[in-house]
Amino acid sequence: MPILRTALYGQADHDLAPVAADAVQVSPLIAGATDLTSLDDGSLDAMAIRAPAGVVERRFVLAHALRALAVEGRLTVFGPKDRGGLRLRKELEAFGCVVGESSKKHNRICVALRPAEPVGLTEAIEAGAPRQGADGLWTQPGVFSWDRLDPGTALLLKTLPALSGTGADFGCGIGWLSKAILASPKVTKLALVDLDRRAVDAACRNIDDPRASFLWDDVRQAAPTLGALDFVVTNPPFHETGGEDRSLGQGFIRVAAASLRKGGDLWLVANRHLPYEAILNEHFAKVRLAGETNGYKVYEARK
Repeated sequence: MPILRTALYGQADHDLAPVAADAVQVSPLIAGATDLTSLDDGSLDAMAIRAPAGVVERRFVLAHALRALAVEGRLTVFGPKDRGGLRLRKELEAFGCVVGESSKKHNRICVALRPAEPVGLTEAIEAGAPRQGADGLWTQPGVFSWDRLDPGTALLLKTLPALSGTGADFGCGIGWLSKAILASPKVTKLALVDLDRRAVDAACRNIDDPRASFLWDDVRQAAPTLGALDFVVTNPPFHETGGEDRSLGQGFIRVAAASLRKGGDLWLVANRHLPYEAILNEHFAKVRLAGETNGYKVYEARK
């Protein structure tokens, strides 16, 4: 098979892993990227990976990268030492790779050539593939709270009233909130938006309802496609590349305010320590604490 291209998984860092300008992006967390799992066997001559922190997810990505690389294709993987970087060498060696390792900027960088006969790829791919959980919902390692209902979403589910009209689920995940919202016959349309393609794919499988639409995008970039909504529900993220980033939730709040009609409602759950009250009061006419327990709080904000 002819060599087709170079690939990149995640945001580039040229100090750690130089990448060709025409590298194909294959991360599920970058809207519009190519699906890594769709690449043909042996179709790449090089690939760089910003390694995911989760063990099962990371091994799944490494295994697919080795599958997609041609024999002796170059694989460069880097990650922070405290988020899986220290395990990279052993994980690659377990696949049969001979690994060169270095350190820079608190990251471990591993370089290997794809062996002629890597071992353990099938097992790692099967372990990280989409599956149905005990609740019957489709999910996948790497998706937010992929193996359980997180307590923030659980609190919001208990607090939400029966909604009506047209709405959106910002950061929908695998569809926990959306399934509950669509139980109300008064809901006419619901847009599910998430930055993680795997979450959107799972939500599509979990929700078979003509009122639902699905959008793989950054909520903060999706505002022009949404407007005059009656309601928005969200459990916004507050971590990016490993560190707490309160601007993520603040961005969700701004987009919700821009997307809602006058009198529309935002239902938001957040960790108790996150300071969202000021921005909620800045963008909404009325804000109330609707629920609070176990370190989480739910707000209803009316535009």
